[in-house]
Amino acid sequence: MAAGDPAADVSHETGQDPVSRAPAIRPFLLTSGRVADASNALPIETQVVATAAALAILDTFSFEPLAIVSVCRQPQSLAEIAAHLHLHLNVVRVLAEDLRVKGHLAVYEPDTRTAQDSSILQRVIDGLLAIPDSPDV
Repeated sequence: MAAGDPAADVSHETGQDPVSRAPAIRPFLLTSGRVADASNALPIETQVVATAAALAILDTFSFEPLAIVSVCRQPQSLAEIAAHLHLHLNVVRVLAEDLRVKGHLAVYEPDTRTAQDSSILQRVIDGLLAIPDSPDV
């Protein structure tokens, strides 16, 4: 960058690199090139929690599996795990499925029947409409 370049001036002022750096490890390396099966992928709202067996052997896990099991001491959605660990959602899907198969995570998928039930949505709307307006807002 040239001395008069605005991007150079911004990086000096803020101390930040104006171009974000690529992650040190590419996502496909974390999953050995595997991807979540599109037809059978866990929904992002799927709740997962570490099993007692996994917590008992926590010191045997490495890197991302360790981080996932550690975060899942309390139930977390796949989206929350991805956000907490700064990992791509599909990487979390693949690794969570691996941990589930080994018995390290309990997985609770949402009931898809309720997602298509319009009466639930109507009850939510009715509940929101019942909230009194605040005069201060």
